[in-house]
Amino acid sequence: MEPFPVVGIGASAGGLEAFSEFLRHLPERSGMAFVLVQHLDPTHISVLREILSRTTRIPVEEVTDGVIVEPNRIYVISPNTSMAIEGQVLRLAARSLVRGQHMPIDSFFQSLANDRGDRAIGVILSGTASDGTEGCMAIKAAGGITFAQDQESAKYSGMPQSAINAGCIDFVMSPKGIAEKLSQISKHPYIASVAADKEESLGVTQRSSLDELFSLVREATGVDFTHYKQTTLQRRIKRRMVLHKLEKLDDYLSYIKGTPSELGELYKDILIHVTGFFRDAEAYGALRQHVFPNLLRDRKPEDGPVRVWVPGCSTGEEVYSICIILLEYIWEQASNMPISSVAAKEIQVFATDVSDASLDRARIGLYTEGVVSGVSAERLKRFFVRTDGGYQIIKTIREMCIFAKQNLAKAPPFSNLDLISCRNLLIYLGPVLQQRVIPAMHYGLKPTGFLMLGGSESLGAFSDHFTLIDKKHKIYQKKKTAARLLTCFTGLDYTQRKSEEPSSSKLPETVLTVEKEIERLLVNRYVPASVVVN
Repeated sequence: MEPFPVVGIGASAGGLEAFSEFLRHLPERSGMAFVLVQHLDPTHISVLREILSRTTRIPVEEVTDGVIVEPNRIYVISPNTSMAIEGQVLRLAARSLVRGQHMPIDSFFQSLANDRGDRAIGVILSGTASDGTEGCMAIKAAGGITFAQDQESAKYSGMPQSAINAGCIDFVMSPKGIAEKLSQISKHPYIASVAADKEESLGVTQRSSLDELFSLVREATGVDFTHYKQTTLQRRIKRRMVLHKLEKLDDYLSYIKGTPSELGELYKDILIHVTGFFRDAEAYGALRQHVFPNLLRDRKPEDGPVRVWVPGCSTGEEVYSICIILLEYIWEQASNMPISSVAAKEIQVFATDVSDASLDRARIGLYTEGVVSGVSAERLKRFFVRTDGGYQIIKTIREMCIFAKQNLAKAPPFSNLDLISCRNLLIYLGPVLQQRVIPAMHYGLKPTGFLMLGGSESLGAFSDHFTLIDKKHKIYQKKKTAARLLTCFTGLDYTQRKSEEPSSSKLPETVLTVEKEIERLLVNRYVPASVVVN
């Protein structure tokens, strides 16, 4: 059977009434499957199936482990369980608590994003707290579509409002509006039918339209996506086309020209990716084992603070995770040193991204219950403060981090760095950009500095300039004898150039001369950042 959309629906207090209203306006044959994750009393038998069956003619089934999901059916979670979807099969597990909280919506939505990708749809109905917010973020990052019930119709608006505030919701509507919108979406060719290859391109005939679209985004944002990974870009563009009921790229281009704000929405969509605290715990353990001892052993005051750079930092979870494990390691070596002294004198973290919205969230350091669900109780107590909005990183750690907007492919890197953590960023860049970015990171490292990449990333042609320290966790150390790679970050300009501007035949020589002079100054004086006006 060809993949079909699966709609995950999360609900808590007041959610039953909202879901019943939703069903009254849902067509019997939408081609979609619907899975309701309702917060239930674990000590009582559920009567949801019976209640909902009186509301709709669509078959309703309470989930048992191993049920195969089929379109045009409704599946209801069983009480006292957690649920996931794996290869079109619903799996049940014992109810699990995180610091006394049961987060079944986040758990199911995250599995739904992994299993269905761009055919995952998430809906948050009435309820309190924040369950479902992180799940919607995962669905949107996978190319799926998200809905939240509006404040006017929700009996309890806390849960849908949490997801709205996180910026991961596409449509805010009443239950009736959500049902009608889903009915429209189900008819879109991109949702209703599946090409043989999910990674298919938009087609050669549309290449000019794609280039024009990238040009418009570049002019509006200053970021050139021409050399980013094309399959990812095309999926994000198609997602926007589905949202606006457009079937052809040329139609989407026309829509953008008439609605300039759509460029900003597309830009935000392209930059979405899933992050989290201590994601891949073994990788952080590898830093403790292979990197931190080398950075801190016999370190003298004149060596200055440990300097770390996290490019593509998103909303800051990885940045703060590195700070926490580095502080913990330092405490083990100097347990009598107060945290304020350690933070002020020992660690300097630079975190960069091209998204202003992500950087704003990172600077505040405030995260929902779902985001910190993987953080231990001990670390929460030590490094976070409980607030009404969730958990906030303590001020001392926030102050050791400098969050700044930077286009890694365009701007000069930081320098004199002990560690660069660039995990799962290169996978979004095409070969052209990788050939610019890797030399820039090599340039920024100290002669014995370390580089950490994501599990599926590699250095490619530049591997000879690094020593492999940990193959599994992609940790490399810059070779002391490695020749400095030619850096290409000076003088880059991705803005559209006018064809009538004459080009000087002597320009290349001038640019190279300036670059060599910058190279000499940086090497001799370790200037943290440089701007050349010629």
